[in-house]
This record gives sequence, C-alpha cells and structure tokens, in this order.
Amino acid sequence: MVDRPHILGVILAGGLGRRMGGVDKPLLRLGGRTLLDRVVERLGPQCGAGLALSVNGDPARFAGFPGPVLPDTVPGQLGPLAGLLAGLEHAAAHHPRVTHVLSVPGDAPFLPGDLAARLGSALEGSPIALAASGGREHYTVALWPVGLRGDLRRALVGRDERRVGGFIARHGATVVEWPVAGVDPFLNVNTPEDLASAAEGRPDEAGRTAERLPNA
Repeated sequence: MVDRPHILGVILAGGLGRRMGGVDKPLLRLGGRTLLDRVVERLGPQCGAGLALSVNGDPARFAGFPGPVLPDTVPGQLGPLAGLLAGLEHAAAHHPRVTHVLSVPGDAPFLPGDLAARLGSALEGSPIALAASGGREHYTVALWPVGLRGDLRRALVGRDERRVGGFIARHGATVVEWPVAGVDPFLNVNTPEDLASAAEGRPDEAGRTAERLPNA
C-alpha cells in the first residue's frame, strides 16, 4: 500500500492540442474555471508531496500553478512518457520521502476523489496501478514507482519507446476500475465536442457553459 505522504502528483500538460486548434487545453475554461484549476482542486488533496506540472515551452503561461513547472528532461517532444520521466526524476531529486508519482492528464476535470487511495491500495504483485472506467484503461492515469525512472529513461533514449501502454505492458500493472454514473470520471477534453459534453455532463459544476481563455 502507498499512502498520501509518499505520493507526488504530476499533471501531464505537454501535449500540442492539435484537435483543439493548437491551444493549451488545460487553460480552456469549463463553467468559468480552467480545466487545470479543476484538476488541481481534485488531485491536490490526494498527494501529500504536492503537485508538479509537466509542460514544454514558456512556463510563464502557467504562473499561477501551485507547484514546480517541469520541462521534459529528454529532447524531441516525445509525449507523455517524457513528461512522466520529468516527474519521476523531479521526485527523486527533491522529495526523498516520495516513493510514487501519481500521473493524470491536465484536461481531465472530473477526476475521482478516491483516485490515490484506491490506486495506492491496489499495488500488490505489480509495480504500477492503472485506472480504468467503462472497460477502458487510462494509461496516463496511473501510480508509478519512482524507481522506474532509470528504465523509463532507457526506454525513451535507447529503445525509442513512445507508447505509454507499451511501457506499462513491459512492467505489468494492476487495473482498478471506476464506475461511470453519468459523466466518465476520466473524461479527457480533446475536442470542442468533448468540452461541450463536459459542460452537459456536469451542469452543477460546468454551468452549461464552455469557453476559451482569451489568447489561449
């Protein structure tokens, strides 16, 4: 079992947002608040070591984030595995008590409040605990041991690994299923249609409005 004091939350926000027209998806607004604000609100209380944000480019655009903003530590915009590596290496360097990193995407505004607790309780026989819902595994919503950072760097640099699912398959994972009642708790906002669906799915939170930040 892995408990709250030994977990660092890492929000993966290094994607290019092509299906959203190239905007920073975490800065899109849902019901008057950014997606990133909603992720921070839900994930922050679950991670005793706080949160870090994995992004590339100018970190000033995330100046209000309550934690360090981490660029990739390998060149080439290699995707979410590179962001995860940055989080694992940051945890090893700056949080000696942290044993695991809990990764989530920066465009998932409805994360469950028991995410860390259930994943942390599931770690028996596998190094990674992976969230699932609706019969679908969510590869970027997972609890990772900090000790995997060396193999992950070798996978990225030496083996040219890009697929999160492929890396998970090599190490093995315990899959933890969440029920879907209305909106999926792991809904990713990848398209304008997803943003509209998120607003419709949670009218109490989203106010049935979805808007883009100016100049986002």
